[in-house]
Amino acid sequence: MSSLKEICRGLPLYPLPENRGRRKGIPHAPVRTPNLTAQEKKLALRNALRYFPPEIQKKLALEFAEELRLYGHIYMYRFFPEIEMRKPAWRHSKMLQKSACLIVVNCLFQFPQELVTYGGNGQVFSNWAQFWLAMHYLSEMTEEQTLVMYSGHPLGLFPSHHCAPRLIITNGMVIPNYSSRDEYERLFALGVTMYGQMTAGSYCYIGPQGIVHGTVLTVLNAGRRYLKAEDLSGKVFVTSGLGGMSGAQAKAAVIAGCVGIIAEVDEAALLKRHKQGWLMEISNNLDHCIARLRDARKNKIALSLGYHGNVVDLWERLVHELDTTGELLVDLGSDQTSCHNPFNGGYYPVQLSFEEAKQLLSTNPGKFRTLVKESLKRQVAAINRLADKGMFFWDYGNAFLLEAQRAGADLVKRGANKTEFRYPSYVQHIMGDIFSLGFGPFRWVCTSGDPQDLATTDSIAMSVLEESIRQGGKIPSHVVGSQARILYSDQRGRVSIAVAINRAISEGRIKAPVVLSRDHHDVSGTDSPYRETSNIYDGSALCADMAVQNFVGDAFRGATWVALHNGGGVGWGEVINGGFGLVLDGSKEAEERAKMMLSWDVSNGELFVRGWDHPFCLYNVLEPNNFHISVCVLLFKQKGKHTYYNFVTV
Repeated sequence: MSSLKEICRGLPLYPLPENRGRRKGIPHAPVRTPNLTAQEKKLALRNALRYFPPEIQKKLALEFAEELRLYGHIYMYRFFPEIEMRKPAWRHSKMLQKSACLIVVNCLFQFPQELVTYGGNGQVFSNWAQFWLAMHYLSEMTEEQTLVMYSGHPLGLFPSHHCAPRLIITNGMVIPNYSSRDEYERLFALGVTMYGQMTAGSYCYIGPQGIVHGTVLTVLNAGRRYLKAEDLSGKVFVTSGLGGMSGAQAKAAVIAGCVGIIAEVDEAALLKRHKQGWLMEISNNLDHCIARLRDARKNKIALSLGYHGNVVDLWERLVHELDTTGELLVDLGSDQTSCHNPFNGGYYPVQLSFEEAKQLLSTNPGKFRTLVKESLKRQVAAINRLADKGMFFWDYGNAFLLEAQRAGADLVKRGANKTEFRYPSYVQHIMGDIFSLGFGPFRWVCTSGDPQDLATTDSIAMSVLEESIRQGGKIPSHVVGSQARILYSDQRGRVSIAVAINRAISEGRIKAPVVLSRDHHDVSGTDSPYRETSNIYDGSALCADMAVQNFVGDAFRGATWVALHNGGGVGWGEVINGGFGLVLDGSKEAEERAKMMLSWDVSNGELFVRGWDHPFCLYNVLEPNNFHISVCVLLFKQKGKHTYYNFVTV
């Protein structure tokens, strides 16, 4: 409680906090190389100093210029808070905007000093002055004001009315013809735009539990589609990445019952997931990994094994095993490195150690880029060899195939359009039918910070989802950051759960407001031609009307805050996202907002009927009350056997 009050006090100026610089012992974002001209460096400095009174600017100018020189961006390390910023609680049930303070604080995870949440460059703010000012505005605003955020920059509080959103967020909205990577690096260094990833810049990030349910469904349905298997025990899933989103892969593999081998070059990320319980075992020895894989595969033991090393080495070792023993040791494969940002620390080349690669990235970015391209081609060559023998690989929406093709890898699919590769997008082939039915990642955060409140919401959701939950639901206890939950539910389910939670707050069974949100990776929030809208049959994959209409429609139907991004999981200039936060405070008004806004948030995507070719697509529009029934039939009733995963949550 006291920590949250402290970070809402405004910029600490009198006295200035001690400048301790970039701290040792915590993970840091890769050094950026924006290649600014001398004039642009002066402009970046002026933009950073605008947050401070003239009498302080002279003292700050030298250190800000040094940060720009050393790290490629002005983060304002002097103003990094000295207080603990995890899991704060706020119990003022009628102050909607203060719930946003909690969510913002919960977003500072991967590289905390650089305000990077996940994905290597997904920012909450561009610098620490923006953080302090925005938190102060959020804590002080009335319910007749709206805070406007321009790519991390708090433009200010503006007169509004109580039905309007308390917060309007835009990130990275660069004119389309200039939305290139090189232009982004320059504009970010200038302090005028920011990459909000998917859920970081919209203040609804909840850690790896935010994606674990979708990852479970992806692995399960990949097995069903590609392996024709209901039971994945003894099946091997190979992938990479144990960061903010990819960290869910290890837990999902075990829930799905298979053997998951996940490569990760960053030992800190690997150890964190192991300590948190997301990952069962770790090893830096490929001989040991292959031995454990064989044993778990033979005995059909669910296992998540983290390999501390480059995934290219892992793929090439699997090819070696195939060539020397004739044994194909992998059934399913994918990748979740941050390939949307491959040349700035999102993907590390196999030719160098992790530390060597980081050093080269800052000293010779051109050489680093060349090695990344060579590494991507080697990775694809190994995957192709295994796929030719029966391993099924899919693109996990991280721009891996896109960047590998740009690097010259063999991924061409004859007769395909320019957004289609040799291997399918997991949305198109695995999750597209689910999203087209309105079934997606609904989530909430208990602002009290009390695990008992989270347990109460679990119970409420279980009772609302009825038969599908009682027959097979399981609820692991892992929580990262705030007391948050996610489950895949349809339109009717989301509205019903929201109404039930709101009434529980009104009755005192839940002690403080609950913030509703969702992953942008959902039914209607994202237009992305290499993921959410890849290869849709009406030809509108390159259009962004749906995401923009989602943002606007949620705003006037009751959302507490709304966000619109350029960027996301597949990269800058490749996607537009629309997102929201909705605070339930127990009031009748909150219930009405939830009914209106959540209905639009789902049906906006469904009513376009732009989905993939399956028999239920138009059925959703004609028979909206049957959404939940059709989802269960399509996904979970296989050969007379019911397998329910409606509430596999972490």
